[in-house]
Amino acid sequence: MGWTVGVDVGGTFTDFYAANDQTEKFHVYKTSSTPSNPANAILNGLDAMCVKFDIPRDGIERVSHGTTVGTNALIQRMGSRVALVTTKGFRDLLEIGRQTRPHMYDLQRDHPSPLVDREYRIELNERIDAQGEIVRAPSVEDIDAAVDEVIAAGAGACAIGFVFSFRNDSHEQAFAKALRKRAPEIAVSVSSEVQPEFREYERLSTTVLNAYLQPVMWHYLKTLEAGIAKLAPNASLGINQSSGGLMSVQRSREFPVRTALSGPAAGAVGAAHVARQTRCRNIITLDMGGTSADVALIRDYSVDLAFDRDVAGFPIRMPSVDVETVGAGGGSIAWFDRDGLLKVGPKSAGAYPGPACYGNGGHEPTTTDANLLLGRLSSRGLLDGDMGLDPELSRAVYKPIADQLGFTPEKTAQGVLGIVIANMVRTIRTISVERGHDPRDFVLMPFGGAGPLHARDVAVSLGMKKMVVPAAPGIVCAQGLLVSDLKEDFVASRRIALDDNGIGILTQTLEDLHTKAVDWFAVENAPDSGRRVQLVVDARYVGQNFELAVPVVDGERLSARDVPNAKVVTKAFCDAHDQAYGYASQTDPVEIVNVRLSASAKLHTFEGKTAFIGEASEPQVRNMRMVYFDAERPVESRIYDRAEMRPGQRVTGPAILEQMDTTTPVYPGDVAEMSPDGHLIITINTKNVV
Repeated sequence: MGWTVGVDVGGTFTDFYAANDQTEKFHVYKTSSTPSNPANAILNGLDAMCVKFDIPRDGIERVSHGTTVGTNALIQRMGSRVALVTTKGFRDLLEIGRQTRPHMYDLQRDHPSPLVDREYRIELNERIDAQGEIVRAPSVEDIDAAVDEVIAAGAGACAIGFVFSFRNDSHEQAFAKALRKRAPEIAVSVSSEVQPEFREYERLSTTVLNAYLQPVMWHYLKTLEAGIAKLAPNASLGINQSSGGLMSVQRSREFPVRTALSGPAAGAVGAAHVARQTRCRNIITLDMGGTSADVALIRDYSVDLAFDRDVAGFPIRMPSVDVETVGAGGGSIAWFDRDGLLKVGPKSAGAYPGPACYGNGGHEPTTTDANLLLGRLSSRGLLDGDMGLDPELSRAVYKPIADQLGFTPEKTAQGVLGIVIANMVRTIRTISVERGHDPRDFVLMPFGGAGPLHARDVAVSLGMKKMVVPAAPGIVCAQGLLVSDLKEDFVASRRIALDDNGIGILTQTLEDLHTKAVDWFAVENAPDSGRRVQLVVDARYVGQNFELAVPVVDGERLSARDVPNAKVVTKAFCDAHDQAYGYASQTDPVEIVNVRLSASAKLHTFEGKTAFIGEASEPQVRNMRMVYFDAERPVESRIYDRAEMRPGQRVTGPAILEQMDTTTPVYPGDVAEMSPDGHLIITINTKNVV
């Protein structure tokens, strides 16, 4: 039957998006998450979805999964004990770091403690120089003694990181071979495999994080893989990585650090897919769930990548979708700080007990309670009424803070939402204005369960005039997993002068990386059709400390003749530098420090065909209710069932569009029109609206 299922695990809900390439049918489904063991929600939800929509279990060919297991293990410090083997004299590098404060003006804030205690950091007397030449080879006795120390440490994993191993990995591979032979039960992370780039601290930190997560991810994937094999015997399992592509289960076990931003990356990929359908080339995404909101910038349907990220206070050097996160979600709690100022988030009520209106014992005012008080959410509840909401419980938790402020509960709720909006606007400015982009040139795309509820106020604050609300906003991350390509990144650290001679070195490096990409395609059984490779260089002016990623060329295959000349590459770098910093010099010398080749293979053919058919008549009003928008008094608003709307139908606000996975307010004067693919195109009107 050709069914593919995307599964995204969030803090509150686990989302499913199932599609059939042959019949072009698709279904969406949500179930409550099980934080103690995310695999339970995945397996139970997959089973329930198959029953509800009559999907044959043996017809499921692939399950694509976005996971937060690695991220949660880092945040909660639930990883394995790690031993570190490094070059003699470098055991304290994890603590020395970059000598920068995590928060410049917070003198009490410090870096988190290293994941490897000093007693488990082992030095090996070896040395390789910056050109990759062996200065001192470790003796067999030295290697055996270090292996003894790793075993004695009782470690579940070992990180191996030697100086300049990205130029010559022979010493790392020799030690890894000896350790695996004597202690095969210990997971091994080798820096030249995990992150073969210069910058010792970041490379060592990334490798340690990978080792820390290996046993956790191995156990989780073993359970999940066995469960899926039993439930859907013909399905392969793919895991989403931070760069926005899928990798095999085996690669996920080896490199779990690549999943640190798995969920947000899937959302950005899904948003780019919707952008192509609606022909909106440039969008800013707003993925707001129960705990946090993720924002990303998409240009020409492409998602920007970042290479230096911070997860739970630990630096990670790894390609990842350029996403910024703020603690603003449906469960975000309103509270007073010690100065008596009202704050919202980052603490969240979570899935359980959740907001007060859930009726599960929550006793603190949240963002969801505010929306219910203001009439933007229906007391009928979430998930098409399957999850009832009690507005009186919301009123009860808002009354104490309303009395303290001297406002009504409704006005207090508006103030709480205003704080949430301000937090998200500030975060969007960091990925747009601070990087040389004007938000007014972009379309806002809200998704997640809470995104459409708050997007309009965000858009107005940024001067944006148009929004696109996907057909299934609460399932966009799961949809992104379904349409994600198989992906792998290859990198070589080389200092190459950007001149005619340097282009020759660049082409030779490209050919070496391309050979690796071809081998990877074969190992992963990637489809011949839809294969693509892209050459990117990390470049900088000579003397600079940090570099910019500059796309050079892409295609189905690349060879030396596809690489442009030095003048063209230099211009591309200068354009990127001007975009980022407002300045570029055409005469200063430029050098390349990393050569990257990204290989991808398209796995899907499903394009998300039109979900609705019928004539564009006036949509049917379900009922009416009083709703607070941006005024102090509520206005009578029409309530529509979005599932009953057809392409071409328009709704003029004040109105509320309800659906299984989210609610979309249409403010007075705004116009929402359904596209042929079932997406809502909302035109914002802030003039002459009473």
